[in-house]
Amino acid sequence: MTGKPVRIENIRAGRDKPGLMRQHLTAVRAAAEVGDARVEGDAVGSTEITFTPNGVRPGRYEFSVGTAGSGTLVLQTVLPALMFADGPSEVVVEGGTHNQWAPPYDFLAQVYFPLLGRLGARVTAGLERHGFYPAGGGRFSVGIEPVAEALGLELLERGELLCRSATAIVANLPKVIADRELQTIAKKLNWPPDCLHTYEANDSAGPGNIVMIEVNHDGLRELFTGFGRHGARAERVASEAVNQARNYLASDAPVGKHLADQLLLPLGIIAWRHGLASRFRTLPLTRHSVTHIEILRTLLGVPISAEPDGAAQLVSVG
Repeated sequence: MTGKPVRIENIRAGRDKPGLMRQHLTAVRAAAEVGDARVEGDAVGSTEITFTPNGVRPGRYEFSVGTAGSGTLVLQTVLPALMFADGPSEVVVEGGTHNQWAPPYDFLAQVYFPLLGRLGARVTAGLERHGFYPAGGGRFSVGIEPVAEALGLELLERGELLCRSATAIVANLPKVIADRELQTIAKKLNWPPDCLHTYEANDSAGPGNIVMIEVNHDGLRELFTGFGRHGARAERVASEAVNQARNYLASDAPVGKHLADQLLLPLGIIAWRHGLASRFRTLPLTRHSVTHIEILRTLLGVPISAEPDGAAQLVSVG
C-alpha cells in the first residue's frame, strides 16, 4: 500500500526453528501476488527477504498452505490491502482453520470482520471444511467489498451483556471430550445448560478439538479459546479458555488482548491513508502488540500511544 520496498532480517531468529515456515512462506507469496511484488529470499527456512511492491490488485485469489499451517494468518496478510483496493475481491484459503497461536476462523468471522465493517469495509466469510493440526485440509472463502467511506473507531465502553455461550468442537474424536470441556466451563463460570453447545466437525480430514467461549456485549463480541492437543486433558483445555474469559470479564475494557493486536493494522492504515484517528480501551498490551505498534510507527509514520486508564490501557491511533 505504501509502495515502499522493505527488507526483513533475522526472521523468527529466536525460535527453535528459525526462518520462514510453510504458512509464513505462503503469506509472503500471497502478499507478492496481491501486491504485484518482486520478492527475494522466499523459501522455507529463509531468515531474510526483500519485498518490492508495485500496487494492490483486487481480484479472485486462491492460496494453499500445503500443510496444517494457519490459513487465517495467510488471509490476514492480504486482507488489509484488499480492504482499500479499487475493486472487490474474493480470497479462498486452504490449510489450518483452527490452529493454536493463531486466530481461529470463528474469531475472524464473529469478532474481527464485524468491526472491519464499522471501519467501512464489508467482509463476508464461509467455512467449507475444518482443518486441525496435524492433518490440515481446511478451506474457507472470504468476500471483500473495499472501503468506500473510511471511518474511525472508538471502543471505550463494553456496553450491556447481551448473551454468552461456549462451544466445544470435536473432529474425529469421541464426543465425550467436548462434554467434559463444557462441564468444566459450566462449573467454573456457573453458566446454565442453554449456554453450552457441542459440534462434531465431520468434514475434517483429521482429528482435532477446540473449545470457544463467546461473550456478546452491545456492539462488540469477544471470543476466547482452548485448543485440544496430545497430552492435554479436556478439563485443562477448557480451563485455559475460562482463564482468558475471566481475565477479560474482570476488567471493564471492551477490547481483549488478542483483538487489540488485530485492530492495530487497519486502524493504522486508516490514520495514515485518511487522517482519521481511533481509540480503544484494552487489557495490558502483549509483547506482540508492542512490537506491532513499533512496526506501524516505522512503516506508516502514524502516531500511536498506549496510556494507563484505570486497570486498562487506552490506545490511540492517529
